[in-house]
Amino acid sequence: MTIRYLYLENNLIETIPEKPFENATQLRWINLNKNKITNYGIEKGALSQLKKLLFLFLEDNELEEVPSPLPRSLEQLQLARNKVSRIPQGTFSNLENLTLLDLQHNKLLDNAFQRDTFKGLKNLMQLNMAKNALKNMPPRLPANTMQLFLDNNSIEGIPENYFNVIPKVAFLRLNHNKLSDAGLPSSGFDVSSILDLQLSHNQLTKVPRISAHLQHLHLDHNKIKNVNVSVICPPTLPAEQDSFSYGPHLRYLRLDGNEIKPPIPMDLMNCFRLLQAVII
Repeated sequence: MTIRYLYLENNLIETIPEKPFENATQLRWINLNKNKITNYGIEKGALSQLKKLLFLFLEDNELEEVPSPLPRSLEQLQLARNKVSRIPQGTFSNLENLTLLDLQHNKLLDNAFQRDTFKGLKNLMQLNMAKNALKNMPPRLPANTMQLFLDNNSIEGIPENYFNVIPKVAFLRLNHNKLSDAGLPSSGFDVSSILDLQLSHNQLTKVPRISAHLQHLHLDHNKIKNVNVSVICPPTLPAEQDSFSYGPHLRYLRLDGNEIKPPIPMDLMNCFRLLQAVII
């Protein structure tokens, strides 16, 4: 009998020995969420021998670092709600098939990352590092990253030209951080790839520059007092001057929890003509 899916969640498993998996050459999916697994309990070749493994779920365990070595075939690695504070050098160097890496709700500090930490993740699309203890944006992210989730950290600023290395990022979440106006790049978030930008619960006093392509903007619960439309209204997209969707694409804007008083400024509505919802 060929086993492709193995579900062992909600047990008291502490170790992953090598021997039980010696003949499990067709395993595609392992779910070991909610156990008591530690890094010391994982034998060195136990996971890397699974040459066809695609999904590895180790959420809610006792891991203190990202396990290694892992099989090249892996597409999703879920490590949420562990105690991960270390990423050993070379951990991701051979994981070119990985598309999703979930490290949310761990104990990551800035010193967990080296410039080459994410080298090798050529196809990574979603990176979740929410609910950690980061003060800076992680360095040198994979170029194909489309979804970057960094909510609930202590990030104070974003380096100039930070988004140049991730030109495909479309969904960016930075809610519940410590971002201020001074901590943003001079061009703000004028990044053509970003479609959904979430900056709720920060320390911004003004609306940052945005791209004409942006569709959803969350700025609730900051310290914004007014909206300077002449600054934030993106220039018209040349390719769309004669199209039906003329002008900026913003459809949803959230500004509640700031110091802005109604009514909604008319020049805001004149700039963002596709707006379907504005919350103040």
